[in-house]
Amino acid sequence: MSGAGPSGFPVTRYDHDRTSLEALMGDQPSYRIDQLWHGLYGDLSDPTEITTLPSSLRDRLAESLPAGLAEETRSVGDGGETVKWLWRLTDGALVETVLMHHGERSTVCVSTQSGCAMGCGFCATGQMGFDRHLTTGEIVEQVVRAQREAGERRVSNVVFMGMGEPLANYERTWGAVERIHGALGLSARHLTISTVGLVPGILRLAGEQLPVTLAVSLHAANDDLRDELVPINRRWPLAELADACRRHIDATGRRLSLEWALIHETNDRPEDALRFASYARSLGAHINLIPLNPTPDWPTRGSPRQRVADFADELRAHGANVTVRRTRGTEIDAACGQLRADRLNIPVAAQDRRQAVTTLPD
Repeated sequence: MSGAGPSGFPVTRYDHDRTSLEALMGDQPSYRIDQLWHGLYGDLSDPTEITTLPSSLRDRLAESLPAGLAEETRSVGDGGETVKWLWRLTDGALVETVLMHHGERSTVCVSTQSGCAMGCGFCATGQMGFDRHLTTGEIVEQVVRAQREAGERRVSNVVFMGMGEPLANYERTWGAVERIHGALGLSARHLTISTVGLVPGILRLAGEQLPVTLAVSLHAANDDLRDELVPINRRWPLAELADACRRHIDATGRRLSLEWALIHETNDRPEDALRFASYARSLGAHINLIPLNPTPDWPTRGSPRQRVADFADELRAHGANVTVRRTRGTEIDAACGQLRADRLNIPVAAQDRRQAVTTLPD
């Protein structure tokens, strides 16, 4: 059994740092710690597979270092280029992870919470409710499992854009960032944290040592509409959000990304493009336009393909730097929250109106 830490969270394999592994190993010589650490983070092995360790020690570690994720459902789409997992955690909570191959690179989109409490107006996760935060180990293990799946196609980018709001689970999310950077060897510049605009979390990120990329799910550039689509805007409106983003840009030197999911006749009008371009230019931000993946039986409609193209052109005409994201995994319901909803027998029409999507990063 994994047991629980002092905060009540389960303690699983990748929750342990080197110090706690040393305590777990007892009187084993120090080189055994190195072998275990390399096995877990270098070879991405189950403890039973780390053959540099004696078999008796492997058996003991298999008991004391349980996996945090059990595969509930695995779906493959886009000719094998997209894999989506639904994981069951040790306490029965469910989360999703998506692995996307693109050329020689692979990106894994990880969840930081089971469910979401942000209540955004068009998401396939938020209206399903909030279960709990994930632990650092449960976040890290998603990357490990994705890398094992990727094989020779190394995971080069990790995006914290799956289920949940990463900055609402700040300590454990940042612990995962440090572990992914230090133990798995990914550059901080290849780690992207997405937020709907939790200003205190953005300011904390600005003070950290690792210059991760910040992506803000904006979706509206006037407060009235954003209050409706992204309710946290009522607490930290657009002007305050922009100030926090500038602090992060100044501290890290990283270019800000602004995410905008195009909703038919809601935020895809010419006046929306004008406001959005002005907001993005003031921050030197790059815009990622996201065509909504279709969700059966849900009334929120994504903008038609031609409107997406026209909106991008309008933004460029106003001086904005724009990329239209290529959606992935539609045929395997890779929009965030769909697999979990199916397994829990929650009708799609009861899901969050924020129809979340799975997309490729820049």
